[in-house]
Amino acid sequence: MRQGVVRFFLAACLLGPGLLPHLAMAGQGIYSDHDDAQALIRELVAEGLDEKHITALINSAERQERILEAIAKPAERTLSWGEYRKIFVQDSRIEQGLAFWREHRALLEKAEAQFGVPAEIIIAIIGVETRYGQHKGTWRAVDALATLGFDYPPRAAFFRRELKELLLLERDAGIDASTVRGSYAGALGMPQFIPSSYRAYAVDFDGDGKIDLIDNVADVVGSVANYFRAHRWQTGLPVAARAQIVGADAAALFGTSYETSLTLADARAKGATPLSCEDKAHRYCYDLPADTRVAALELDGEHGSEFWLTTENFYVITRYNRSRLYAMAVLQLSREIADRMEN
Repeated sequence: MRQGVVRFFLAACLLGPGLLPHLAMAGQGIYSDHDDAQALIRELVAEGLDEKHITALINSAERQERILEAIAKPAERTLSWGEYRKIFVQDSRIEQGLAFWREHRALLEKAEAQFGVPAEIIIAIIGVETRYGQHKGTWRAVDALATLGFDYPPRAAFFRRELKELLLLERDAGIDASTVRGSYAGALGMPQFIPSSYRAYAVDFDGDGKIDLIDNVADVVGSVANYFRAHRWQTGLPVAARAQIVGADAAALFGTSYETSLTLADARAKGATPLSCEDKAHRYCYDLPADTRVAALELDGEHGSEFWLTTENFYVITRYNRSRLYAMAVLQLSREIADRMEN
């Protein structure tokens, strides 16, 4: 008998039947008793899944307190940009990215040609997410999604939908939903696709008749590129440029939003100008038409405020992870890798 079940029955005996409902919430094999779980089971049965099988899967889920603690304080919300950058833009991750590029050059060239997404962006996503597949997550996905879907009210509906997608994914992609592991939020494989993204955007890039984002690098590369194209990545459009600002009007433009709400002409009129690529010393620069849509983004860097004018491609990166820090880490890791590849 599992230790958790033993503890449950001992507590029930010692503390009395009045606490039984509360103890059951932390026990095993009880999630299917939730009204929301019953509704989920009915939806899945209507999709053609076996009721006994999915009920057993949901009942096998174990509530994980550490997941509830982790989701309450993600790094994107607790760290400054200067602190966050040190985690993801580091020599070891850059060197591993170079090795990944050299090993999978043909796949990356094929993906760039087919989807229009630069190789370095694809590599940086995989590098930030899992260090190129080294850290794909240790949480059983059904535990993570059930814990958050039934015991995390702020986003319970979202995670219940992802639990449903996981169980459909078992049918569609041949994944064993009882054993597959991922992040504390239920993201799977080398690129950390949540189950709904796995079903919507993953592709069989090597044509072997199945889609595998856990171990198949070809499918991972093609799927990341397909995800970006589906979210309207614009081939050839730079992602962001550092900005020079003059005056209070320019400083007032900048905030935390990465939605492209003004044009370059608007920014320049108020005293905010992107660094020009005419100066070869400027790594993060662009020379774009005045009507280019941009966002004015301020980040708290290691040496104080950093001012950036980001484009719609920066916004596209945030569709992968809705954090300005994440998108900037992907950009800068990609730039470091590309620069060293060229040299």
